[in-house]
Amino acid sequence: MSIDFLGIGAQKAGTTWVHHHLSLHPQIRFPGGKEIHYWDKQFPHRYDDYLSLFPDHPPILKFGEITPAYAILPAEIVTNIHNTAPLAKVFFITRNPIERAWSSALMALERSEMRVEEASDQWFIDHFHSQGSRLRGNYQRTIDLWTRHYPAEQFLLLSFDEMVGSPELFLKKLCAFLDVDTDFFEQHPQRIERNKIFANTAYPLRPTLRPVLETLYPHTR
Repeated sequence: MSIDFLGIGAQKAGTTWVHHHLSLHPQIRFPGGKEIHYWDKQFPHRYDDYLSLFPDHPPILKFGEITPAYAILPAEIVTNIHNTAPLAKVFFITRNPIERAWSSALMALERSEMRVEEASDQWFIDHFHSQGSRLRGNYQRTIDLWTRHYPAEQFLLLSFDEMVGSPELFLKKLCAFLDVDTDFFEQHPQRIERNKIFANTAYPLRPTLRPVLETLYPHTR
């Protein structure tokens, strides 16, 4: 039993799109589905219980999961993951933190069964300042935490902009990292869904809210 790869986020950075496309690849499997949420929701954590989700398989196949919530795990849990799967490859997709925070807030709004016009600026501001949103936008913390355990050859940093700008090259790069056939999507370009990369883009960021997010994420100005 072993897991070959982990996608650890970021939230609202296209991980659903990535899961969909990797699921099409004949060498990639997600035995437990996209988001298992084992390390952030299931207690106690037992190595054997987790690895049992990924049965024995030939080396040509790669088994894994993508759970964006793993990007904000505490340090001790990341250590436990490494102890469980020291040879796994880890990829992390970042997105402009202002765009990510806005998209995340829109998702939270939808879950609250509210419409955008019903939410005040203060509602959005409170969400932007929430611990969860701030953690999810702190990419450097995630990178530093995971690369303490997983060296450069096992950790791949990708960007949402790469995905949008050139989906083919993005998937090729990811396939090379996962050590599976890099030509699959090139040979089947019709399988790339370019129009489904974007999420929650129907509502542009309110001008009154941009200064708040620029203060939270000054390096994006």
